[in-house]
Amino acid sequence: MPLTDLQARKALPKDKPYRLADGAGMYLEVHPNGSKYWRLKYRFANKEKRLALGVYPDTSLGEAREQRDEARKLLAAGVDPGLARRAQKAARATAHANSFEAVAREWYAKRLPTWSEKYASGALAKLEQGLFPWLGSRPIAEVKAPELLQCLRRIEGRGTIDTAHRTKGIAGEVFRYAVATGRAERDPSADLKGALAPVKVQHLKALTEPAQVAPLLRAIDGYSGGPVVCAALRLAPMLFVRPGELRRAEWVDIDLAAEEWRYTVTKTDTQHIVPLPSQAVAILRELQAITGEGRYVFPSGRGASRPMSENGVTAALHAMGFGDVMTGHGFRAMARTILDEVVGVRPDYIEHQLAHAVRDPNGRAYNRTAFLAERKKMMQTWADYLDRLKSGAEVIPLRGGVAA
Repeated sequence: MPLTDLQARKALPKDKPYRLADGAGMYLEVHPNGSKYWRLKYRFANKEKRLALGVYPDTSLGEAREQRDEARKLLAAGVDPGLARRAQKAARATAHANSFEAVAREWYAKRLPTWSEKYASGALAKLEQGLFPWLGSRPIAEVKAPELLQCLRRIEGRGTIDTAHRTKGIAGEVFRYAVATGRAERDPSADLKGALAPVKVQHLKALTEPAQVAPLLRAIDGYSGGPVVCAALRLAPMLFVRPGELRRAEWVDIDLAAEEWRYTVTKTDTQHIVPLPSQAVAILRELQAITGEGRYVFPSGRGASRPMSENGVTAALHAMGFGDVMTGHGFRAMARTILDEVVGVRPDYIEHQLAHAVRDPNGRAYNRTAFLAERKKMMQTWADYLDRLKSGAEVIPLRGGVAA
């Protein structure tokens, strides 16, 4: 006779496991610890096999019978239900491993060591809040441009257009990683060019007139902060690298004998060389006596195991009274403008030194050593020019030399 739910519920444990038959090969197996398991006994290819149908009472009698009936249909069709279940489980595991969220988290973990804490937390927030709720469980190879656009439209609809564009960029990196690892055929974010509202450009604060720069340089020279911040302040206008790259500079990347600083640009993941003018070498040699035993050139005041705060240079600019007209990133705009318009350096040399993407006439990206000799000369000329400004010497264009 078939089992009833009452019989299954009242089945008590014994010293040894025992079975209560339901019919068509299905039975309830009761263990000495009180656990109860639904099982199906069947034969396939002349071999007796068992198929687990669930644990009672989580799996009810009716649900177990439904699974039994499905398994018997497979048997009738010449399919081993045990093998079919394993195949389904493997397919689900593969689908999960290839889901947008799984691939995105894998990409995130690989990129994390190259990012600042602020950028890393922002990137994760964009994924978790803007993309995972709608795309996370989808196989990444099946995600199409309209689906991605729908997610970005939600962000855009909140008035955060810049965040929508940044989220699109992150999604593009995830899709390209999926292509590289063989889990997608293409990046659908490339089809969304022009689909989002344009970002309103807000130029960062920067002083670009030599007459305005001179007082700033003198204020930097007279700043009475700690030696680490003072060194970073003096190097910022001279080297005009991105603020995050300056504060995270590591001694292992700096060769004072060769007068070079070589590192990987976080934004583009490319190698970059910063020729160090003699003034920068002198500042770094002085700082090396203080921080040279540690990892970071500009360690945090809270511990040498992490770099200086991203607010270090900005706070100093505010303390000197220049916070309303200058930012740490503004030193890049300052150098780009004055080197071009006053000092007369070729724009492509400047763009190379800014670590921007510069291409040759055939569209190929220049490598990190392109125009290195000219850039070394440019960097020394720039440092000397800043000294002239600081000392109050007449501001005159220095045409010729590296401008040729």
